[in-house]
Amino acid sequence: MLTKFISSLFRSKRDRQLKLLTPVVNEINNHFETYQQTLSDEDLPLKTEEFKNRIADGEELDDILPEAYALVKDACRRCKGKIWDVVGQPTQWDMVPYDVQLVGGMVLHQGKIAEMATGEGKTLVATMPLYLNSLVGKGVHLITVNDYLAQRDAEWMGGVYSLLGVSVGTIISNMPSAERRQNYACDITYGTNNEFGFDYLRDNMATSPPDVVQREHCYSIVDEVDSVL
Repeated sequence: MLTKFISSLFRSKRDRQLKLLTPVVNEINNHFETYQQTLSDEDLPLKTEEFKNRIADGEELDDILPEAYALVKDACRRCKGKIWDVVGQPTQWDMVPYDVQLVGGMVLHQGKIAEMATGEGKTLVATMPLYLNSLVGKGVHLITVNDYLAQRDAEWMGGVYSLLGVSVGTIISNMPSAERRQNYACDITYGTNNEFGFDYLRDNMATSPPDVVQREHCYSIVDEVDSVL
């Protein structure tokens, strides 16, 4: 009886959250339809600059979210069929976010945990909140569990980011400090919990500013959070 009661509480809370997010999903899809008809590939980086200017002028990320997520979705659509190298293997892009992935992206932007099974597109889901938060210009981080996943995901999602005019970097083990600094300077940086953590510690022990590799900390997503924590 108690188990059923607890389950009903969680289910009710989830249903309330979905009810709040559903209108935003509809708004995203409306913008998505408009972008398909009105924007060229060359217009996407210009929209990114427009978003950045609006943020600089005082507009909130939540206000821009539907347009920003729609632009990422449209970039994914435009990438369909294109091939680029991912960890040395030619890989054809075939993903466009579903509504459930839009919801997952909004949940991550809110700083909450989104539980998704393997194969449900967590890597794609993360692109939307990463892109949105990168518009602030302070750099954002995707923290994962090993070097392979960091490199794979950065290269795999890199085609979408490139179309949006967003730079992406990767932090892996045994990387020289100068290269680390360059990758941390990107709009979006993928890396492991170990590398991000030890870079933070080393930066706090640095004796001069040129020895510091990270920028200020703005926003991050932790992949496989149960494993990392």
